[in-house]
Amino acid sequence: MANRHRGEIEAELGGKRRTLCLTLGALAELETAFGADDLASLAERFGTGRISARDAIRVIGAGLRGAGEKISDEEVASLASANAAAGYVRIVVELLSATFGTAEKKETTNPPPPQA
Repeated sequence: MANRHRGEIEAELGGKRRTLCLTLGALAELETAFGADDLASLAERFGTGRISARDAIRVIGAGLRGAGEKISDEEVASLASANAAAGYVRIVVELLSATFGTAEKKETTNPPPPQA
């Protein structure tokens, strides 16, 4: 079972439930693949909301390998997703969100009293 606190997600690929995790090694792999100088540059690249099929293969592959699966990008490219292209995008978005976090608005349950 995936542990979101460790950046893990679960996804169905190739008819099988799999765990994905972008470990430090997986992130270094993505930095090299995308020519990013650092993690901030990598996060910025994905922050645009645009992703190619080639990007999805690389991110999903790195996530599978980060979780311990021995799989090449060529093998990842042949895995079917339950929801076709939308399914791949959902996996990438969920994995990146689990890795880099999301901006959440914090609500104050007890606001300070007005100043007199």
